[in-house]
Amino acid sequence: MKNIILIGAGGHANSVYDVVMSTKKFKIEKILDNKSGIQNKNFYGKKIYQTESFLKENVIKKNIHLSFGSIYNLKKRYDLINKLEKKKIYKFPTIISPKSYIARNVTILDGSIIMHNSIINSGSTLLKNVVVNTKAIIEHDVRIGNNSHISTGAIVNGGVQIGNNCFVGSGSIIRENVSIPNNTFIKMGSIIKK
Repeated sequence: MKNIILIGAGGHANSVYDVVMSTKKFKIEKILDNKSGIQNKNFYGKKIYQTESFLKENVIKKNIHLSFGSIYNLKKRYDLINKLEKKKIYKFPTIISPKSYIARNVTILDGSIIMHNSIINSGSTLLKNVVVNTKAIIEHDVRIGNNSHISTGAIVNGGVQIGNNCFVGSGSIIRENVSIPNNTFIKMGSIIKK
């Protein structure tokens, strides 16, 4: 088992924690969060450490996963990932729930997480640090850009191209072959036809 550090102890982190544990590939070494007062709480029996303090002091190679959603501000995740990558001591493993289905010819890059009961079909590509949340469906030949989040129960049909830093809200449906530009926010329950 590899040690991994989770950054974020909010609501999304609860689901991430469960997926990470279900893989039986990782042991959660630490939980980090910057929220004021949260360090006095614990997360599944683990103490929560202050993110900035840890990152400032750490010089050892570590596996890290960003377990906060930042639904309305994906730039926050993007900026932190860039900061961590520049230090050249952090790795971002891909985390795949054993309860998901991934077709054989799918490409999933570093830092991405595929959560429970999601489906990723043939020929799809997920770039770095993508979240495919619970029960989302990614159909054939879809491309999802860096740091994008496909939320719970969303359906992304065949040939869709999603840019970087995009959020697709819960239960949304994107018609086949649609292109979604960088930094797009799609609210919950949307139907995107063009």
